[in-house]
Amino acid sequence: MATAIHQQLKSQYVKDESCHEVSVDGYRIDAVDEEGRLIEIQCASLAAIRDKIRKLVRNHQVIVVKPLAARKRIVTMSEPDGEVLSSRYSPTRQKLNHIFKELVHFGVFPSPGLQLDLVLTEQEEIRVPPTERSSWKKKYSVLDRRLVEVQSRISLTTAADLWNLLETSELPAQFSTADLAKVSKMPRWLAQKAAWCFRRMEFLALSGKQGNSLLYQLAKPRRKRKKAG
Repeated sequence: MATAIHQQLKSQYVKDESCHEVSVDGYRIDAVDEEGRLIEIQCASLAAIRDKIRKLVRNHQVIVVKPLAARKRIVTMSEPDGEVLSSRYSPTRQKLNHIFKELVHFGVFPSPGLQLDLVLTEQEEIRVPPTERSSWKKKYSVLDRRLVEVQSRISLTTAADLWNLLETSELPAQFSTADLAKVSKMPRWLAQKAAWCFRRMEFLALSGKQGNSLLYQLAKPRRKRKKAG
C-alpha cells in the first residue's frame, strides 16, 4: 500500500517529480537524485526488496530509506473522509536498534554501493473499520500513514557505522547477548538478532561459552594478502 509518508519522504530526497518512479534495469525505482543515486523508500519490510537491492548495487549507488516511528498518533475514523472517532498516541515507540529486526531478513547490508538511511519520524496513522480484505484478526484497517516530522536521520554504509549506534563502551572484551542487551538498553531477543547480524557481517566472532550463553568479541580484521611480485 502506497502511503502519504512514502511520497513525503520521496519528495524530501528528490524534489524534482520528473525523477520519481523511474525504470532502471527492469525495476521501478522511487527516485533518482542529482548524483544518479537510486533512492528506495521502504516503509514495509526490508526483506521485500532484498533481491531487488542485491541486483541493483552491482551497477549502481543505492540509498535505502527506512522510516522508524519514534512517535505515532493513531486517528480512528468512522469511514474514509468520515468523522474522527478518536485520536491518541501509541505507547509503542521505535528506536534505532529496532532496525535489527529488519536486518535479520535483509542480508544485503553492508554492500559496496549501498547506503542505509534510518529516519526517526513522528507519524500519524489513519485507521478505519475493517474491510472485507482485512485479516480476520484485525479490528481495523490502516487507511494511510502520514509524516508529521523527521526527528533525525542517520546514514550507514558499514558494519562499524551500525555498531556505533549501540552504546558499547561498557562492554567487556568478551560478552554475551545479555551484556549487549543491558548496555544498549534493548530487550534480549533484539540483542540476539543484533549479534546474529554482526556475525553474518563478520564484525563479531564467537569466542566461547559461559554456561549456556555464547560469548562474542570483535572480529579481527582480515589481513590482505600480498601480491606475488
